[in-house]
Amino acid sequence: MSWQYEDLVVKAVSHGEALGASYVEARYHLIARSGLSSRNGEVIGVEKSFSQGIAIRVIVDGSLGFASTSVLTPEGVTGAVEKAYKKAKAHAKLQKRPIEFSDERLGRVTYEAVEKKSPRDVDFQEKTRYHQELWKLVSGAISTARVATLTSFYGESVEEKIVVNSDGAYVKSRVPRVSLGYNVVVTLPSKGTIQRFFSHAASGGYELVDAWKVHEYLPEDVKTFEKILLEAKSPPVDRPVDVIVGSEIVGLMVHESCGHPSEADRIMGREAAQAGKSFIKPNMLGERIGSEYATVIDDPTIPGSNGFYLYDDEGVPARPRYLYKNGVINEFLHNRWTAKLFGTHSNAAARAMNHEGEPIVRMANTYFKPGDYTFEELLEDVKYGVYIKSYMEWNIDDERWSQRYGGLEAYLIENGELKGLVRNPVLELTTKTFYSSVDAADRNLEFYAGTCGKGEPMQGVPVWFGGPNVRVRNIKLRVIG
Repeated sequence: MSWQYEDLVVKAVSHGEALGASYVEARYHLIARSGLSSRNGEVIGVEKSFSQGIAIRVIVDGSLGFASTSVLTPEGVTGAVEKAYKKAKAHAKLQKRPIEFSDERLGRVTYEAVEKKSPRDVDFQEKTRYHQELWKLVSGAISTARVATLTSFYGESVEEKIVVNSDGAYVKSRVPRVSLGYNVVVTLPSKGTIQRFFSHAASGGYELVDAWKVHEYLPEDVKTFEKILLEAKSPPVDRPVDVIVGSEIVGLMVHESCGHPSEADRIMGREAAQAGKSFIKPNMLGERIGSEYATVIDDPTIPGSNGFYLYDDEGVPARPRYLYKNGVINEFLHNRWTAKLFGTHSNAAARAMNHEGEPIVRMANTYFKPGDYTFEELLEDVKYGVYIKSYMEWNIDDERWSQRYGGLEAYLIENGELKGLVRNPVLELTTKTFYSSVDAADRNLEFYAGTCGKGEPMQGVPVWFGGPNVRVRNIKLRVIG
């Protein structure tokens, strides 16, 4: 652990206070990353990167200044503090409304995520053999169609932070993560091509690679992709049908149509010229957005999650955030600045990608709350419909209102039973239509990994999104092509 820089972080806060700043925050932030990628079992790239530095934020005369440095010496750090101070001072006279932070109970704690098996104890040859064996299993799984390419990647990283501010926060953390993903292309010239991109990622150690069991399920998935090319029929598009939306699509939907529009800075318009706007307005707390079964939670504290943290980058203790609760817009994602503007408390949503980025409002692990049904019970009450298990493409407008998901693995449902594959069904609907149409969810909560992008310059942070399988009624499907 890099706690040898702790004194520099404390010194930065003291120096900012001595200059006269009303608030000073210093964050030591380290990211060490390595990995490899392969195509058809052959290694095509090896990655190793390392970044560390100290980020500074100060408030001077109601203006916020930010600076960072990778020069980890007393002179380098005090220089960064003075740079942030000068920026804030220069902009103070242009500030229409003084920047203030909400009063919070801040943490003084050290915590870390646990590795059961350190990736550093696994030699490079074993990691490359994993990719070679995966290619053999996948390429030999089918005979009529063929696997054109399998690009796979493995990554391991460690994130360490020391967050100290003049309001009393003193938080040290270490979070190791492992990721494993692939892009597989299955082709049959007379029938077309199917492409599947998927990524696993979580906090922990190399034990996760064994737990994901990619060697077991991916050859079976490839067999299914071949069957889609050979056997799948067109989906019903002539009239509205009931749709069971798979957990993978549900997870993506709640991330995009609940998580992003619930970010308080986005609601205020800060992201409008960058990542887009939000259909949610500041006065919409308490408005109904869906049925009573629609509850969406964002929870950084889930053990082993990709978006795991117990305290955010402002030192605020994390907790589950109920963004939509029983179909009602319940709370926004806040840092201390937006919380002050909205007259509430921060719910620990301040995250930065690295020492070069400021903490901004971010998601962590966003999911649709499971229900009490089994998957079989969801099916039983569908006379005619479609089960869309996974997706191949998607898009959403910049207000997070109109959205479209192109299905990959999907099945026709007749009288409560799966009756065969359908190809290229498209779920196209508004945010309110989706959440209002949900009448049941099963209890099988699954999470999926991603890197969420936001900000200018762009900051990508690790997240999970997930949910159960959910049933929506009377939806008119479309078809790709």
